[in-house]
Amino acid sequence: MFKKVVKASLAIGLTIGLAACGGGSDKAGSTPDSVGESVDYKIIGIDPGAGIMKATGSAIEEYGLEDWTLVEGSGAAMTAALKKAYDKEEPIIITGWTPHWKFSAFELKYLEDPKGVYGGEENIHSIARLGLKDDLPGVHKLLEQFNWTADDMGNVMVDINGGTKPEEAATKWIEENSEKVAEWTEGVQEGNGEEVKLAYVAWDSEIASTNVVAKVLTDLGYKVKMSQVEAGPMWTGVADGSVDAHVSGWLPVTHADYVEKYDGKFEDLGSNLEGTKIGLVVPAYMDIDSIEDLKE
Repeated sequence: MFKKVVKASLAIGLTIGLAACGGGSDKAGSTPDSVGESVDYKIIGIDPGAGIMKATGSAIEEYGLEDWTLVEGSGAAMTAALKKAYDKEEPIIITGWTPHWKFSAFELKYLEDPKGVYGGEENIHSIARLGLKDDLPGVHKLLEQFNWTADDMGNVMVDINGGTKPEEAATKWIEENSEKVAEWTEGVQEGNGEEVKLAYVAWDSEIASTNVVAKVLTDLGYKVKMSQVEAGPMWTGVADGSVDAHVSGWLPVTHADYVEKYDGKFEDLGSNLEGTKIGLVVPAYMDIDSIEDLKE
């Protein structure tokens, strides 16, 4: 079992990612002899309900990193720590995922995962409550047809990270990609003010996708209510019917526990974005290539 988990005294904010940074020296004030010493053997994580937290705990066990500490935090804390370290060219280790705007803002690289703890490529799925097709066929069809690329999502994320409100960034993208939106809405029954409840986790990627879907549904005549929750409540809401859908299902690894727990209590409408990835990430300037290099 990994050494311990502690809560970071940082505000909960946006996405999936874990960060760790140190002061660049060991307790005696001398030059650190290892990557672990340089970052104080700390991995600062996001919300405890995220699948990437479990995967990182497994990585600590599988790679024999007993001296490392996993700290609960937030996506916003991760990116803030990354920027602070990157600006000073200090060592930092984060558990990152793609797509994410940080890969456009910084030169980063994934550490090799020879044991395959983080799995290979993942896809993001649209997940609906049972009965949605009968109750709101237009919404169901739109979600079935919703599909975009990492570049599409990245454009929305970059605007949001630059200070644009999520709903405004979504509107801008929709206006600039009318042909793609037309494919999503082909044959979709318009709404008449019916309420649609969408849940999402506070990850940059899911803020982008959920706001885009919400805007498209609003333009079709539906009244959309979005709820920001952690991964557990998001899946629970769909399973118990209190939430109509979410477009934030990272499969097969990140949300595997929820798929198993609620098997038969939701409908998987298929992937809306393909080729995502999770794993340990470091700035390109760090002389380290594999998770195995963290073990001393």
